[in-house]
Amino acid sequence: MFRWEITRAALAQRVFAIIRTGSYDEAAAAADTLISGGIRTLEISLTTPFALEAVTTLSREVGDEALIGAGTVLDAPSARMAIDAGARFLVSPSLDADVIRTAHRYGVPVFPGVATPTEIVRAMELGADAIKVFPASDHSPRWVADVLAALPQAPLLPTGGVTVEDAPDWIVAGAAAVGMGSALAEGDRVAVAKRVADLLARVAEAAPASNGV
Repeated sequence: MFRWEITRAALAQRVFAIIRTGSYDEAAAAADTLISGGIRTLEISLTTPFALEAVTTLSREVGDEALIGAGTVLDAPSARMAIDAGARFLVSPSLDADVIRTAHRYGVPVFPGVATPTEIVRAMELGADAIKVFPASDHSPRWVADVLAALPQAPLLPTGGVTVEDAPDWIVAGAAAVGMGSALAEGDRVAVAKRVADLLARVAEAAPASNGV
């Protein structure tokens, strides 16, 4: 797929899961539970031990069932290693031109992290495929709506502190999608499946028809 096709697919549900665990086994188990529950986009944080191995294994096992990306990608070498491991997209808590340049060289979309309108504009100038607002807990849905009033072309992805309860509010405000971590994966398979189904239904209902994703 082309970068824009991967980006569209990655954000189609308007929710992507972030897996940040203390071990490879925990990451694999969380991913399995979330995919079984219906999540189709997962980011494996490189802070997870053996994260690249997890990306490789999951990418091979899930095939076209889900998109597996790498998160907390801070520099060009990490970006290249994540791509070589099979990551379909890269996410970062910061804005680094070399990460974007490296990923785009190999046709992989990047969602860099920003915290201000100035950084949002800079991210778009550097070619970011979507823009992670991080941490979302320092902002609010109203902040997103206010920023998008001035920068309606910015595909924003609030991440870091988004909850199951307020996720639809971010979408109503104009966010292209939201990133969520442990709030999605807590509990057994039945609990996760019920939570994910309810969340996806509420987010889909909240999404403006002209959101552009």
